Amino acid sequence: MADYENNAYFWLKVDTLFLSSTLTISRHKGETHPNFKNLVYPVEYGHLTDTASDNGEGVSVYVGSLPQSITALVVAADILQKTLDVKILLGCTEAETEEVLHFLNQTDFQKTVLIRRGSTIPAWGLTDN
Repeated sequence: MADYENNAYFWLKVDTLFLSSTLTISRHKGETHPNFKNLVYPVEYGHLTDTASDNGEGVSVYVGSLPQSITALVVAADILQKTLDVKILLGCTEAETEEVLHFLNQTDFQKTVLIRRGSTIPAWGLTDN
């Protein structure tokens, strides 16, 4: 089963999705959430505007201070909206990743898990084509 987990081909597809899309920043570091004034964005936040997501704005992206490479994904389970949502962490340091996780897990209605980028290529992923 471990061969299926966190393989490089998956991350290649995520990179392609990001690089072929348009990132639009909608919240800057330090701004408050428009609906929940106690939530302060720890890093820049935006969407890939030409992608699909439950919120209609596109895949969410949290942008850290490192060069623009995807460092992880966050999967959020929201019981109020009854959704599972994937968010991209782009160029986030370890400290910024922790801040984003704290930001996303502040309520009892949404909890998240972190998927760190992997580089393993499973044997089943190799082809002659």
